[in-house]
Amino acid sequence: MSVSPQPMPRAPDQASEIVDSEAGERAYHGTLKWFDVTRGFGFVVADEPGVGDILIHFTVLQPHGRRSLPEGARVECIAVQRDRGLQAREIVSIDLSDAIEPAPRPRGGHADIEALADAAGAFEPVRVKWFNRLKGYGFLVREGGATDIFVHIETLRRADIIDIEPDQLLRARVVDADKGPLAVAVEAVAREG
Repeated sequence: MSVSPQPMPRAPDQASEIVDSEAGERAYHGTLKWFDVTRGFGFVVADEPGVGDILIHFTVLQPHGRRSLPEGARVECIAVQRDRGLQAREIVSIDLSDAIEPAPRPRGGHADIEALADAAGAFEPVRVKWFNRLKGYGFLVREGGATDIFVHIETLRRADIIDIEPDQLLRARVVDADKGPLAVAVEAVAREG
């Protein structure tokens, strides 16, 4: 009978450990780089060199009674490798002792959509590039445009749009936000045929 070698114990100062090697899950420690409340996601910079950024979606914060995190928050998370990089599957702990709390918003709640809408252009035709209901966001594109336009599920809900499909035609009001073009209002377009 052969005995498989036991893994060497990891040093306590290492930032990650294997959680479930078959699922490709690992635990990571890191610091929140930024979190966009309007878009519902942000990124943690892992302490471990060469790991890169880890996507944090607001849904993994909900068990902690949060929808966002302030810049500088320390987190321990269980992350999995996805097509576009590491994504947190679970937040194990949150330490806000070094976090930089944002200034209070004038109207409370989410980003001031009304102020963003004031800066947006008129409704224009766009097509759905992709949208993931579980993640709560996706991207639109202008005809012939090279830059993706972020669209959050809340923007769709405000327009009473339940679901969208790739290549579906919509109309959107777009504003140039801090992190790129953002759809602040959308409306459905009647399908031809």
